[in-house]
Amino acid sequence: MLTDQMSDPGPSPLPSAGATQPLELTVGCRFGVESGQPASAVLQVAPVQQYGVAIGGERWDTRSEHHGYLDLYGNRCERFQLEAGASQIDYEAHVRLSLPDDWIDLGAAETPVGSLPDDVLGYVMPSRFCLPDELGHEAWQRFGALAPGWGRVQAIVDYVHDQLEFVPGASNPWTTAADAYRAGQGVCRDFAHLAITFCRALNIPARYVFGYIPNIGVPVPPEAMDFAAWFEVYLDGHWHTFDARNNTPRVGRVVVGRGRDAVDVALITSFGPLTLTGFEVRAEPRHAPAA
Repeated sequence: MLTDQMSDPGPSPLPSAGATQPLELTVGCRFGVESGQPASAVLQVAPVQQYGVAIGGERWDTRSEHHGYLDLYGNRCERFQLEAGASQIDYEAHVRLSLPDDWIDLGAAETPVGSLPDDVLGYVMPSRFCLPDELGHEAWQRFGALAPGWGRVQAIVDYVHDQLEFVPGASNPWTTAADAYRAGQGVCRDFAHLAITFCRALNIPARYVFGYIPNIGVPVPPEAMDFAAWFEVYLDGHWHTFDARNNTPRVGRVVVGRGRDAVDVALITSFGPLTLTGFEVRAEPRHAPAA
């Protein structure tokens, strides 16, 4: 049974012409891990509870003890006690999206920093991986003269999309936005971090997002499905989705976590030595699309 989740840590949907019908997806993942001693770990793989997202058929399949909690950003985390040796963790959920399309609002305006809500102001500050103080000069040189609003954010997205080459394995867990900018390559989290950094340098609030994206209406990529990273920008009193890696509207995004950057929404946080021995991600429609 699908139950609509009414708590809303994320953006509220805005009216849009041409919205598609509701979409039902199956999302999930499988982890194989191994440790030479008992270890604790936190996983973030379950969709967030927000307006327009109904979650049902949710299950964990593992022999490890675990329980769920909400972090400071309203993300759903699962805390595990892993035994020594090999462990497998499976997660699956059925998700119904009332409004599955990315929203486009070309007229959305920037909010002056002095008028930003208190809980939004933190998203113009530097964070561990997003460094507007380090890349502020580049941001103002390239985008400072552009008209504020949606178009300026899209110009940042276009630039980052063209500037960075997507290279699996090109970065590591310590790569910052400045590192990726200098290297000219990265993975989806690096695209998001760099775009967020440029936005914050211009006093535009931006936050990191990761989750599932099914391959609907796009060519199937050659690499295996993985979790995806994108970002949200605060314009006209709402959070809006932007994606510097794909740079095209997508259908069926399922948000798992939001935060200042990737450090706030780590896929796995382990307390003790833990080796990843297997990893799969799935996100697909539950029913064949109508002709």
